[in-house]
Amino acid sequence: MPKILFIAAHRPDRSPSQRFRFEQYFSFLKENGFDCDFSYLISEKYDRVFYQPGNFHTKAYIFFESAWRRWCDVARSKQYDIIFVQREAFMTGSAFFERRFSKKSRLVFDFDDAIWHLDISEANKKFGWLKNPGKTAKIISMAHVVIAGNQYLADFAKQHNTNVVIIPTTIDVKEYVKLPAQEASEKVCIGWSGSITTIKHFEYAVPFLSKLKKRYGDKILIKVIGDESYSNRELQISGIAWSKENELKELSSFDIGIMPLPDDEWAKGKCGLKGLQYMALEIPTVMSPVGVNAEIISDGVNGFLAKDESSWIEKIASLIENPGLRKSIGMRARQTVVEKYSVDSQKEKYLSCMRDLLC
Repeated sequence: MPKILFIAAHRPDRSPSQRFRFEQYFSFLKENGFDCDFSYLISEKYDRVFYQPGNFHTKAYIFFESAWRRWCDVARSKQYDIIFVQREAFMTGSAFFERRFSKKSRLVFDFDDAIWHLDISEANKKFGWLKNPGKTAKIISMAHVVIAGNQYLADFAKQHNTNVVIIPTTIDVKEYVKLPAQEASEKVCIGWSGSITTIKHFEYAVPFLSKLKKRYGDKILIKVIGDESYSNRELQISGIAWSKENELKELSSFDIGIMPLPDDEWAKGKCGLKGLQYMALEIPTVMSPVGVNAEIISDGVNGFLAKDESSWIEKIASLIENPGLRKSIGMRARQTVVEKYSVDSQKEKYLSCMRDLLC
């Protein structure tokens, strides 16, 4: 039985990038004859410390413990037919571990962000000197196959490797089914879901949400999931902590989902996950027309694209005022995910990537 060792930063079910790019394929790979192991660095114990300011001694301990774990992975890498690295094997600017993996096994490199551009969390700015923008290109060049989340990322990868496959970030639509409302509400809920590191993208929505709040008052409710420390008194927002257990329940409370992004090089590399999560749950979605978002959404058909404040206000207002439009857009949104961005739609391509490496 061929064996795959998956290498990533976070424990299972913790990181959206990992969950929606490889973890949800484990059972399918096993059904098709692959034995899958997973090595991650940041335990639940250290998770919160890692993304909070300070705690330098603890972070230093995490660093050295992580380095030891990767050395152990290198030592056992000959046991595996394939080493699958998602984003990076280690949190410094060196491709040291990837190079050793590539010499001992077939190396797969998967990425879903423009990680050759620096985007360091506020909590770890002081460790920015450890990063190296050139690292991504080095890893790509030594990989036996590169899996890119969209065309923008693939175009970059093809500058350094000829064996590049595009597999979009996918949703398991068997799991992602909208839950019925727990209690009746006449308020229309506008929601955003993200993380501590991406809450800055929600801030792009504050100006137009403020105007919508002034227009509609208590008719609308605004929710932010993913950063429990976030608050906005004017919009009456208290952030809700993300948890895997409550994810579907919280997302299902949205009547409208939003994904605002800046039009910059980092955002162009994003794979539209927030929007795809909303869409899979039949939530009408409004996105910035940046990167792959403009491929996912056909404006006015399965969602809306909004490029400036006036269009954000116009399109969200039309959804607030028209429940029938919310329903029809939401139904077409889910169908888009089923056909193009579901696990079932991409799993054979994913399996082929692994099998081809064994030839």
